[in-house]
Amino acid sequence: MARQKIRLILADIDRTLLPWGLDAVPPRTRAAMHHAMEAGIHVGPATGRGFDWLKPLFSGDVACFRTCVATNGNQVFLDGRKIREANFSGDVLARVVEVAARFPHAGVIAFDGATPSLVSGDLEDLRATFPAYAAACRTRPDGAALGLPDFAATKANVFLAQESADGMLAPAGEKDSRAMVEALNQGVDELDFDYPQPGFTNVMRAGWNKATGILALAHELGIGVDEVVVFGDAGNDISMFEAIPNSVAVENATPEAAAAARWHIGPSSKEAVADAIEALAAGEWPFTA
Repeated sequence: MARQKIRLILADIDRTLLPWGLDAVPPRTRAAMHHAMEAGIHVGPATGRGFDWLKPLFSGDVACFRTCVATNGNQVFLDGRKIREANFSGDVLARVVEVAARFPHAGVIAFDGATPSLVSGDLEDLRATFPAYAAACRTRPDGAALGLPDFAATKANVFLAQESADGMLAPAGEKDSRAMVEALNQGVDELDFDYPQPGFTNVMRAGWNKATGILALAHELGIGVDEVVVFGDAGNDISMFEAIPNSVAVENATPEAAAAARWHIGPSSKEAVADAIEALAAGEWPFTA
Protein backbone atom coordinates (compact mmCIF):
# COMPACT_ATOMS: atom_id res chain seq x y z
CA MET A 1 0.00 0.00 0.00
CA ALA A 2 1.30 3.46 -0.91
CA ARG A 3 2.08 5.73 2.01
CA GLN A 4 -0.14 8.78 2.51
CA LYS A 5 1.36 11.92 0.93
CA ILE A 6 2.75 14.34 3.50
CA ARG A 7 1.22 17.81 3.31
CA LEU A 8 2.47 19.50 6.49
CA ILE A 9 5.91 19.40 8.15
CA LEU A 10 6.61 21.19 11.41
CA ALA A 11 9.83 21.16 13.43
CA ASP A 12 10.98 22.50 16.76
CA ILE A 13 13.74 25.10 16.40
CA ASP A 14 16.25 24.94 19.27
CA ARG A 15 18.43 21.83 19.04
CA THR A 16 16.24 20.46 16.23
CA LEU A 17 16.35 22.85 13.26
CA LEU A 18 18.90 25.05 15.02
CA PRO A 19 22.03 23.22 16.25
CA TRP A 20 23.36 24.23 19.64
CA GLY A 21 25.69 27.22 19.45
CA LEU A 22 24.35 28.71 16.21
CA ASP A 23 22.38 31.96 16.03
CA ALA A 24 20.32 31.07 12.95
CA VAL A 25 18.98 28.01 11.16
CA PRO A 26 21.68 26.86 8.68
CA PRO A 27 21.25 27.69 4.97
CA ARG A 28 21.03 24.02 3.97
CA THR A 29 18.10 23.48 6.32
CA ARG A 30 16.33 26.56 4.98
CA ALA A 31 16.94 25.32 1.43
CA ALA A 32 15.35 21.99 2.34
CA MET A 33 12.30 23.82 3.66
CA HIS A 34 12.00 25.69 0.37
CA HIS A 35 12.23 22.42 -1.57
CA ALA A 36 9.32 21.09 0.50
CA MET A 37 7.30 24.21 -0.25
CA GLU A 38 8.05 23.84 -3.95
CA ALA A 39 6.71 20.29 -3.68
CA GLY A 40 3.40 21.61 -2.34
CA ILE A 41 4.08 20.86 1.33
CA HIS A 42 3.45 23.43 4.03
CA VAL A 43 6.52 23.56 6.25
CA GLY A 44 7.57 25.68 9.22
CA PRO A 45 8.56 25.70 12.90
CA ALA A 46 6.67 24.45 15.92
CA THR A 47 8.49 26.30 18.66
CA GLY A 48 8.38 27.88 22.06
CA ARG A 49 9.83 31.05 20.55
CA GLY A 50 7.46 33.93 19.96
CA PHE A 51 6.47 34.73 16.39
CA ASP A 52 8.26 38.09 16.52
CA TRP A 53 11.57 36.32 17.29
CA LEU A 54 11.47 34.05 14.24
CA LYS A 55 12.74 36.38 11.50
CA PRO A 56 16.36 36.61 12.72
CA LEU A 57 16.40 32.88 13.51
CA PHE A 58 15.71 32.23 9.82
CA SER A 59 18.10 34.97 8.60
CA GLY A 60 15.17 37.07 7.39
CA ASP A 61 13.76 34.23 5.25
CA VAL A 62 10.09 34.92 5.99
CA ALA A 63 8.84 32.05 3.82
CA CYS A 64 10.28 29.56 6.32
CA PHE A 65 7.88 30.62 9.07
CA ARG A 66 4.79 31.96 7.28
CA THR A 67 3.20 28.72 8.48
CA CYS A 68 4.11 28.00 12.08
CA VAL A 69 3.12 27.10 15.59
CA ALA A 70 4.82 29.61 17.91
CA THR A 71 4.93 30.12 21.68
CA ASN A 72 4.06 26.43 22.16
CA GLY A 73 0.68 26.77 20.49
CA ASN A 74 -0.27 30.20 21.78
CA GLN A 75 0.29 31.60 18.26
CA VAL A 76 -0.64 29.76 15.05
CA PHE A 77 -0.15 31.07 11.49
CA LEU A 78 -1.02 29.58 8.11
CA ASP A 79 0.57 31.23 5.05
CA GLY A 80 1.06 34.40 7.09
CA ARG A 81 -2.56 34.49 8.31
CA LYS A 82 -3.05 34.38 12.06
CA ILE A 83 -5.23 31.42 13.05
CA ARG A 84 -5.15 32.01 16.80
CA GLU A 85 -3.24 33.87 19.49
CA ALA A 86 -3.40 33.81 23.28
CA ASN A 87 -2.58 36.83 25.41
CA PHE A 88 -1.66 37.06 29.07
CA SER A 89 -2.86 39.99 31.19
CA GLY A 90 -1.29 41.16 34.40
CA ASP A 91 -4.18 39.69 36.38
CA VAL A 92 -3.55 36.23 34.95
CA LEU A 93 0.20 36.45 35.55
CA ALA A 94 -0.19 37.61 39.17
CA ARG A 95 -0.72 34.05 40.38
CA VAL A 96 2.28 32.89 38.34
CA VAL A 97 4.47 35.48 40.07
CA GLU A 98 3.13 34.34 43.44
CA VAL A 99 4.00 30.69 42.85
CA ALA A 100 7.41 31.48 41.30
CA ALA A 101 8.31 33.55 44.37
CA ARG A 102 8.42 30.34 46.41
CA PHE A 103 11.59 29.32 44.55
CA PRO A 104 14.89 31.17 45.13
CA HIS A 105 16.37 32.63 41.92
CA ALA A 106 13.04 32.30 40.04
CA GLY A 107 11.25 34.99 38.07
CA VAL A 108 8.76 35.73 35.32
CA ILE A 109 9.10 37.47 31.96
CA ALA A 110 6.31 38.64 29.64
CA PHE A 111 6.68 39.68 26.01
CA ASP A 112 5.24 42.80 24.44
CA GLY A 113 5.62 41.65 20.84
CA ALA A 114 9.33 40.86 20.50
CA THR A 115 10.38 42.66 23.69
CA PRO A 116 10.60 40.73 26.97
CA SER A 117 9.85 42.56 30.21
CA LEU A 118 11.11 41.45 33.60
CA VAL A 119 7.90 40.97 35.60
CA SER A 120 9.55 39.49 38.69
CA GLY A 121 12.90 38.11 39.78
CA ASP A 122 16.45 39.19 39.06
CA LEU A 123 17.93 39.97 35.65
CA GLU A 124 21.12 38.06 36.49
CA ASP A 125 19.09 34.91 37.15
CA LEU A 126 17.43 35.34 33.77
CA ARG A 127 20.84 35.88 32.18
CA ALA A 128 21.98 32.53 33.60
CA THR A 129 18.99 30.67 32.16
CA PHE A 130 18.30 32.43 28.83
CA PRO A 131 20.97 34.99 27.89
CA ALA A 132 19.27 36.17 24.67
CA TYR A 133 16.12 37.14 26.52
CA ALA A 134 18.13 38.84 29.27
CA ALA A 135 20.03 40.91 26.71
CA ALA A 136 16.76 42.23 25.24
CA CYS A 137 14.82 42.46 28.49
CA ARG A 138 13.10 45.65 29.59
CA THR A 139 13.63 46.55 33.28
CA ARG A 140 13.52 49.56 35.55
CA PRO A 141 16.47 51.97 35.19
CA ASP A 142 18.20 50.26 38.13
CA GLY A 143 17.73 46.82 36.55
CA ALA A 144 14.90 45.80 38.85
CA ALA A 145 11.72 44.05 37.76
CA LEU A 146 8.91 46.15 36.30
CA GLY A 147 6.07 44.28 37.99
CA LEU A 148 2.90 42.99 36.36
CA PRO A 149 2.53 44.14 32.74
CA ASP A 150 0.03 46.79 31.68
CA PHE A 151 -0.10 45.20 28.21
CA ALA A 152 -1.53 41.94 26.89
CA ALA A 153 1.56 39.74 26.62
CA THR A 154 1.94 37.46 23.60
CA LYS A 155 4.35 35.15 25.44
CA ALA A 156 5.42 34.48 29.02
CA ASN A 157 8.04 32.30 30.67
CA VAL A 158 9.17 31.39 34.16
CA PHE A 159 12.91 31.00 34.78
CA LEU A 160 14.84 29.36 37.59
CA ALA A 161 18.56 29.68 38.27
CA GLN A 162 20.72 28.10 40.94
CA GLU A 163 23.98 29.04 42.59
CA SER A 164 26.82 26.57 42.17
CA ALA A 165 29.46 25.74 44.75
CA ASP A 166 31.75 28.42 43.35
CA GLY A 167 29.02 31.04 43.59
CA MET A 168 28.30 31.20 39.87
CA LEU A 169 24.73 31.22 38.59
CA ALA A 170 23.53 28.50 36.22
CA PRO A 171 20.18 27.12 35.07
CA ALA A 172 18.50 25.06 37.78
CA GLY A 173 18.75 21.31 37.33
CA GLU A 174 16.02 19.09 35.94
CA LYS A 175 14.69 17.99 39.33
CA ASP A 176 14.22 21.54 40.65
CA SER A 177 12.89 22.78 37.30
CA ARG A 178 10.29 20.02 37.20
CA ALA A 179 9.32 20.75 40.79
CA MET A 180 8.60 24.34 39.84
CA VAL A 181 6.58 23.23 36.78
CA GLU A 182 4.52 20.94 39.01
CA ALA A 183 3.91 23.72 41.55
CA LEU A 184 2.79 26.09 38.78
CA ASN A 185 0.44 23.53 37.24
CA GLN A 186 -1.09 22.84 40.65
CA GLY A 187 -1.30 26.48 41.65
CA VAL A 188 -2.55 28.23 38.48
CA ASP A 189 -5.77 26.74 37.07
CA GLU A 190 -6.22 28.89 33.96
CA LEU A 191 -2.75 28.23 32.54
CA ASP A 192 -0.57 25.24 31.66
CA PHE A 193 3.19 24.95 32.15
CA ASP A 194 5.76 22.55 30.68
CA TYR A 195 9.45 21.71 30.93
CA PRO A 196 11.41 22.42 27.74
CA GLN A 197 14.89 22.69 29.28
CA PRO A 198 16.62 23.11 32.65
CA GLY A 199 15.78 26.37 34.38
CA PHE A 200 13.03 27.38 31.99
CA THR A 201 9.26 26.94 31.81
CA ASN A 202 6.74 27.76 29.11
CA VAL A 203 3.42 29.40 29.94
CA MET A 204 0.39 28.44 27.85
CA ARG A 205 -3.32 28.98 27.91
CA ALA A 206 -4.91 25.95 29.58
CA GLY A 207 -5.39 23.19 27.03
CA TRP A 208 -3.17 24.87 24.43
CA ASN A 209 0.16 23.40 23.37
CA LYS A 210 2.10 22.46 20.24
CA ALA A 211 -0.30 19.57 19.58
CA THR A 212 -3.45 21.69 19.61
CA GLY A 213 -1.73 24.28 17.43
CA ILE A 214 -0.79 21.64 14.86
CA LEU A 215 -4.30 20.20 14.92
CA ALA A 216 -5.66 23.70 14.29
CA LEU A 217 -3.40 23.98 11.24
CA ALA A 218 -4.43 20.55 9.98
CA HIS A 219 -8.08 21.55 10.31
CA GLU A 220 -7.50 24.75 8.33
CA LEU A 221 -5.71 22.77 5.63
CA GLY A 222 -8.40 20.07 5.59
CA ILE A 223 -5.88 17.27 6.15
CA GLY A 224 -5.58 14.35 8.52
CA VAL A 225 -2.91 13.78 11.16
CA ASP A 226 -1.44 11.00 9.00
CA GLU A 227 -0.49 13.69 6.46
CA VAL A 228 1.68 15.53 9.02
CA VAL A 229 5.29 14.95 10.11
CA VAL A 230 6.73 16.64 13.21
CA PHE A 231 10.30 16.85 14.51
CA GLY A 232 11.48 17.68 18.03
CA ASP A 233 13.87 17.05 20.87
CA ALA A 234 12.45 18.03 24.26
CA GLY A 235 9.63 17.94 26.80
CA ASN A 236 7.54 20.61 25.13
CA ASP A 237 7.50 18.46 21.97
CA ILE A 238 5.86 15.48 23.65
CA SER A 239 2.31 16.76 23.19
CA MET A 240 2.79 16.89 19.41
CA PHE A 241 4.59 13.52 19.43
CA GLU A 242 1.55 12.00 21.12
CA ALA A 243 -0.95 13.66 18.75
CA ILE A 244 0.82 13.09 15.42
CA PRO A 245 1.54 9.50 14.33
CA ASN A 246 4.62 10.45 12.28
CA SER A 247 6.61 11.99 15.12
CA VAL A 248 10.39 12.16 14.76
CA ALA A 249 13.03 12.71 17.45
CA VAL A 250 16.54 13.87 16.66
CA GLU A 251 19.42 11.86 18.12
CA ASN A 252 20.16 14.54 20.73
CA ALA A 253 16.59 14.44 22.10
CA THR A 254 15.92 14.03 25.81
CA PRO A 255 15.14 10.45 26.84
CA GLU A 256 11.45 11.19 27.41
CA ALA A 257 11.07 12.91 24.03
CA ALA A 258 12.91 10.07 22.27
CA ALA A 259 10.64 7.53 23.96
CA ALA A 260 7.52 9.41 22.87
CA ALA A 261 8.56 9.65 19.19
CA ARG A 262 7.71 6.97 16.63
CA TRP A 263 10.73 7.59 14.41
CA HIS A 264 14.36 8.58 15.11
CA ILE A 265 17.00 10.31 13.00
CA GLY A 266 20.51 11.72 13.41
CA PRO A 267 21.51 14.73 15.49
CA SER A 268 20.67 18.37 15.00
CA SER A 269 24.38 19.13 14.69
CA LYS A 270 24.46 17.19 11.40
CA GLU A 271 21.26 18.81 10.09
CA ALA A 272 19.44 15.49 10.12
CA VAL A 273 16.09 17.27 9.86
CA ALA A 274 17.21 18.91 6.61
CA ASP A 275 18.01 15.47 5.18
CA ALA A 276 14.60 14.15 6.20
CA ILE A 277 12.76 17.17 4.75
CA GLU A 278 14.64 16.81 1.45
CA ALA A 279 13.55 13.16 1.25
CA LEU A 280 9.93 14.00 2.02
CA ALA A 281 9.98 16.77 -0.59
CA ALA A 282 11.18 14.18 -3.13
CA GLY A 283 8.33 11.83 -2.20
CA GLU A 284 10.59 9.43 -0.34
CA TRP A 285 10.08 7.99 3.15
CA PRO A 286 13.30 8.45 5.19
CA PHE A 287 12.24 6.83 8.47
CA THR A 288 12.85 3.22 9.44
CA ALA A 289 13.36 3.18 13.18
